[in-house]
Amino acid sequence: MNTPFRALALLVAVCGVGGVSAQQPSRQTTAPAIAFDSVPDFLKMPPNVHFGEVPGVAVDSRGHIYVFSRSGSASGPAFGPVAAQLLEFGPKGDFIREIGKDLYGWAFAHSVRIDRNNEIWAIDKGSDMIIRFNQAGRVVWVFGRRQESADGAEPHEHTTPPQPPQDGRFRQPTDIAWD
Repeated sequence: MNTPFRALALLVAVCGVGGVSAQQPSRQTTAPAIAFDSVPDFLKMPPNVHFGEVPGVAVDSRGHIYVFSRSGSASGPAFGPVAAQLLEFGPKGDFIREIGKDLYGWAFAHSVRIDRNNEIWAIDKGSDMIIRFNQAGRVVWVFGRRQESADGAEPHEHTTPPQPPQDGRFRQPTDIAWD
């Protein structure tokens, strides 16, 4: 089937045999209200630990909450391994632990995901790394490679067209998904 005919067939299928009249009034609908309960201060933070920007939150099958925060440095600039914290909370919001404290792969937290085996995946845009942790909080896999100062470490440039691929580099990953 050639492309113009396929496009015409799709248009007829979507619009119906009679077509769409430009004079039909458009219906305006509103989204349904979603019931929720607000629980202020649900997550109980340990002393001297504070959230910064929170780009990633995930929940595992046990109801544990993982928060990836750009907040690891309360005493100075958020730079390098102190620039991110991965915190775990129980189902009732009680603090359990910090995972990957001062990890080499932390530079600019972006998202956190939990797979079907309850393994924790942290995606760090600044280090160009995706790190998989087991439930014990140990690093299992590392994908990508952090740019080293010997490589002329600088923020990635936004070029047009995009830079060509390079083995082992993601160039600022922001999320993952499974099929």
